Amino acid sequence: MIAEPEIPTDFHLPQETETPFSSDTDFEDFDGKSYNLTKSNKKVKKVSGEKGKSGNGGKSATGMNRMNGHHQQNGGVENMMLFEVVKLGKSAMQTVVDDWIESYKHDRDTALLDLINFFIQCSGCKGVVTADMFRHMQNSEIIRKMTEEFDEDSGDYPLTMPGPQWKKFKSSFCEFISVLVRQCQYSIIYDEYMMDTVISLLTGLSDSQVRAFRHTSTLAAMKLMTALVNVALNLSINMDNTQRQYETERNKIIGKRANDRLELLLQKRKELQENQDEIENMMNAIFKGVFVHRYRDAISEIRAVCIEEIGVWMKMYSDAFLNDSYLKYVGWTMHDKQGEVRLKCLTALQGLYYNRELIPKLELFTSRFKDRIVSMTLDKEYEVAVQAIKLLTLVLQGSDDVLTSEDCENVYHLVYSAHRPVAVAAGEFLYKKLFSQKDPESDEGAVKRKGRQSPNAKLIKTLVFFFLESELHEHAAYLVDSMWDCATDLLKDWECMASLLLDEPLNGEEVLTDRQESALVEIMLCTIRQTVECHPPVGRGSGRKVLTAKEKKTQLDDRTRITEQFSAVLPQLLAKYAVDAEKVTNLLQLPLFFDLEIYTTGRLEKHLDALLRQLKNIVEKHVDTDVLEACSKTYHALCNDEYTIFNRVDISRSQLIDELVDKFSHMLEDFLQEDEELDEDDAYQVLSTLKRITAFHNAHDLTRWDLFGSNYKLLKIGIENGDMPEQIVIHALQCTHYVILWNLATVSEGSSTKDQLIMLRKQMRAFCQICQHYLTNVNTAVKEQAFTILCDILMIFSHQIVSGGREVLEPLVYTPDSSLQSELLSFILDHVFIDQEEDSQSTDGHQDDEASKIEALHKRRNLLAAFCKLIVYNVVDMNTAADIFKQYMKYYNDYGDIIKETMSKCRQTDKIQCAKTLILSLQQLFNELEQDLGLNFDRTAPGFSGVKELARRFSLTFGLDQLKTREAVAMLHKDGIDFAFKEPNVNGEGYPSVNLAFLDILSEFSSKLLRQDKRTLYIYLEKFMTEQMTLHREDVWLPLISYRNSLLTGDDDTMSVVSGISSRGSSVRSKKTKPATGKRKLPEAEESNDGSWISREQSLQSPLMMQTPQLTSTVMREAKRLRPEEESYMGVYQMPQQHQPPVDYNSQMSWLIAQRQQEEARQQERAAMNYVKLRSNLQHAIRRGTGLMEDDEEPIVEDVMMSSEGRIEDLNEGMDFDTIGIDLPPSKNRRERNELKPDFFDPASIMDDSVLGVSMF
Repeated sequence: MIAEPEIPTDFHLPQETETPFSSDTDFEDFDGKSYNLTKSNKKVKKVSGEKGKSGNGGKSATGMNRMNGHHQQNGGVENMMLFEVVKLGKSAMQTVVDDWIESYKHDRDTALLDLINFFIQCSGCKGVVTADMFRHMQNSEIIRKMTEEFDEDSGDYPLTMPGPQWKKFKSSFCEFISVLVRQCQYSIIYDEYMMDTVISLLTGLSDSQVRAFRHTSTLAAMKLMTALVNVALNLSINMDNTQRQYETERNKIIGKRANDRLELLLQKRKELQENQDEIENMMNAIFKGVFVHRYRDAISEIRAVCIEEIGVWMKMYSDAFLNDSYLKYVGWTMHDKQGEVRLKCLTALQGLYYNRELIPKLELFTSRFKDRIVSMTLDKEYEVAVQAIKLLTLVLQGSDDVLTSEDCENVYHLVYSAHRPVAVAAGEFLYKKLFSQKDPESDEGAVKRKGRQSPNAKLIKTLVFFFLESELHEHAAYLVDSMWDCATDLLKDWECMASLLLDEPLNGEEVLTDRQESALVEIMLCTIRQTVECHPPVGRGSGRKVLTAKEKKTQLDDRTRITEQFSAVLPQLLAKYAVDAEKVTNLLQLPLFFDLEIYTTGRLEKHLDALLRQLKNIVEKHVDTDVLEACSKTYHALCNDEYTIFNRVDISRSQLIDELVDKFSHMLEDFLQEDEELDEDDAYQVLSTLKRITAFHNAHDLTRWDLFGSNYKLLKIGIENGDMPEQIVIHALQCTHYVILWNLATVSEGSSTKDQLIMLRKQMRAFCQICQHYLTNVNTAVKEQAFTILCDILMIFSHQIVSGGREVLEPLVYTPDSSLQSELLSFILDHVFIDQEEDSQSTDGHQDDEASKIEALHKRRNLLAAFCKLIVYNVVDMNTAADIFKQYMKYYNDYGDIIKETMSKCRQTDKIQCAKTLILSLQQLFNELEQDLGLNFDRTAPGFSGVKELARRFSLTFGLDQLKTREAVAMLHKDGIDFAFKEPNVNGEGYPSVNLAFLDILSEFSSKLLRQDKRTLYIYLEKFMTEQMTLHREDVWLPLISYRNSLLTGDDDTMSVVSGISSRGSSVRSKKTKPATGKRKLPEAEESNDGSWISREQSLQSPLMMQTPQLTSTVMREAKRLRPEEESYMGVYQMPQQHQPPVDYNSQMSWLIAQRQQEEARQQERAAMNYVKLRSNLQHAIRRGTGLMEDDEEPIVEDVMMSSEGRIEDLNEGMDFDTIGIDLPPSKNRRERNELKPDFFDPASIMDDSVLGVSMF
């Protein structure tokens, strides 16, 4: 029977000789075995016997030769016919197969040869098996010959080729095999020739080293096996029917028994048994010859094909295949490293567990692999996790006892997953487990009951209990979304939910606790939002989907039902929970999802009046900000002038605001006139009223109540007296801010007058002064509020307010003065860049509360982002960013992303100013080091190392394109040199300047300089140097020596980005070539444009620049013209007199002309010395051959591609392409590769160790 998976000991496939396969794979040599294909010990006829004898219906040798000639004459037409028809997929497969069967009946060798070539061509092989090869060569030799015919240029083959023409090829290919077996199942497959030859061929191809052969033949063999399983199933059914007919006939009395019919039935049963035996032997041959080896192939697609098909076999013919001997392959492969294969395992098992009749046969498998399936619900591949949850759902439906409570809990928490398919699958599991059990006591009458007595009441309580036990209370929307598809009717039973909240409990019914009622209100709100918005919550979808007509109708109907139901219920709920802030906040959001027109069309005005009364009552009772903002949003939603209820709601809102403003004005007047100390009750009344007004002013235009004067007076008194309660100040600032913004919105509409603009300008500037005063308040919360509002005001009223055709608003533009900028910066330094411990001590003693620490950090990040926004949009000077940039390393974990983005935006705005800001931040840190450690501090101190590391990080932000940042980097160096020599030593010129050590920091940026800029900077550096300085070698002079050398290295190793990388590339590649033997001769005019960025008007070429050769490669190259960007650079240096402060960088370099005569003699001497030095370096480099860059790992060609479009050819310099050798393995054909890499596959590479070599049972 086919349930025996062992490899057969005797297997004869139709071959001409008994020579075994020449294979290096993990296959056994089938040709050398003797394998019985039938249980009746009937030997399979050998191919040699079929070919040598007149096996073609008495065909003679002449006929065979004629057949061979036929194939040769028709070239590839006959051979390609079958493949082309299947590839096109236009013809009915039944017709194609019938034509082939007719051909097989006429000349079976010719037809079989066509079929063999069909499989070869479906593998992408261009070779053709000829009749001579078919007759004289073994399968292994044919396969080897076809391997040599493969196209080496492409690894694609029909099963993997892209394009529409190949999309349906796989399905057509599989359909052809299925139809072929189905049409041949009554005669041809039992002729012991066709099927034996095909199975032998596919087995050999599946053993090939060539992936295309292996993949295609494995797919064909698996589909062939599936078709044979179907045939075996039909045979089994026919045998059962025949046996039943035989038993019926035999049980008749002798007089009525038909002996002829009995003999006929016996003969038929015998034939069916023989056919079934042959089919079973064919299936065993495929299973043991292909599946057992390919299910662990190195290619995941092949493994997936095997697992997919074995699932089909077990489902189709469960009596034969659904046992532990076959299930173990699926269980083992669930540990596969590729998600595609794991997915096929799960889908195969789903087909089995779906049929409850098969579940008893799966008990042992379930007990062995249940834990693995549960763990796969957390698979890194989301689709695998989804299918694992669905499989567990099927297991749960089959038996409630299989999964433990721990297993279920592992799935429960996935309803909160951010990936919606996973969450939906987990929601379905949860629903099946907790909500789908039928109550045995329920009857038909219970189904008709509504409200609290409905069957859903118990389920809704269960949902609430689950939500509370999960302890993720802020994620109710995610729980609702997870169960939306499977429990829609339950989640839309708002009548039951409202009844549970309003109605009194029945006798013996457990009352909902306050916590449970809050959870139910939140769940009810989430279900209503999901119904109306028709999209998942934030983080669970890419956006709103386009609704179909049916979905839109359902949405409108549900919205109407919600409005009709809750228009009457909502006022009652608000009245019941009026004092509960949490419940009221959620309930007040329900009107946002109403169809407000229903109030009019449904004659529900009385319910609207009840709702407005409750809203006013809640506003008067509550001072909680969340509740007041919810009331404000509800009024805003109801005050929609598109609906007829607008006037009714607007009157109610105006009356409420009038009362609040009048109350605030009178209380404020009394509050400010009291000479004695502020009364706490009065302060509370003022604060509560101000909170209400502020909450409404956020969403409503209250300009007609003119709240600016009263709030401004309150804030001014607070500054004068200094004893104003902090909450009053905070809300007064916020309310005044809203006043300014609403006034701006009014004047922006275009209908404003000049007086309105002037008034708004005065109010805005006065308010900014008030906020600036409160930046120095003793209370941190007040200062933070003032700072945030001030940043917003400055941003809104910046120069960008006039963009978009709003020039009329130009009088409103406000630019902060230096004192305001300084105060804003001081606030950032004092309140943002602080240690965590300091902040913890200021948060009311919650040092151990991690949540409060995270919230405080979030608040500080917002403050920093608000100020950085002002820098990025040029509202404040970019120089103020220096104090922020210098904190980059120290506070990298907290604010690194914000500071880095600020650097990037500043560089996009102004490269040079950004570079000056970076160097300024380093100078500030250097001055702080001098103050802390003294003037002659140790350069090995941690503080100095930290500044150097920060400089290195800054250097990396300039990127790889040095041409784009050329001027900015040059200006950075110029400012750094000025700073280093700014303060001379008090002991005289023979001593190093005070800031000389800063050159050590500045050298971190030298690698970003172009070669010609290094030379110009070297000239500039020498202006500050004396001859004595060049002779000193003490430690205090090392920064100067180091920096000076970094400017000279451009002529030796690093050079510019173009020459440096070209030499790097040449050196790396030239390790296998001959070293250069000649000296490099430089063109005289090569550097004629080196100083063009210094001054276009003055073509000043010092003797040093003219005479010093440059080393960029070891071979000669043509002089190249600079890119237009290089030629267009104007001068950025202004070299001052010795030890004078630098002047503005935008002025021209007149100093160079003035001092040219004085310096020429000294330059000529130094140039001669440098030339000798560089020539020595050049000779040393030539002696080193191509090892200039041998420490580098690999050439970075991308640098050149990005930085120098006109110098790409520099990459090829220094390379002798006639002798260069690429270190790649020689090209090998398929046959040679067979000898190089056997097709052994280690299961450990795709499976966990726990399943290797371990018997499942």
